[in-house]
Amino acid sequence: MNQVLVYMTAESVDQARRLGRTLVERRLAACVNILPDMQSLYWWDGAVQEGQEAVLVAKTREDLAPALTEAVKALHSYKCPCVVVLPIIGGNPDFLRWIGAETRDIPD
Repeated sequence: MNQVLVYMTAESVDQARRLGRTLVERRLAACVNILPDMQSLYWWDGAVQEGQEAVLVAKTREDLAPALTEAVKALHSYKCPCVVVLPIIGGNPDFLRWIGAETRDIPD
């Protein structure tokens, strides 16, 4: 079982909390960290945009990443939400086992 981190952004801390809580309640993630007040500069609609967002970092299993991604897409206010899966190549074995123990066995 491979564990991964999933990096996401949300339009506000409130949206990040709702997304994070849903992912943990559905056991698609063992934990979600929320980092408020990120400043973003990005291309959208043919121009450079600027805004304030919140970052979410979810700890989950690689096999749950597709279901997690679909859940975020269904719940998010953005047409194209940022959801990026990053491999974990090492770490505290006890913590990595905890991620597996706190996520569900079979994705929807």
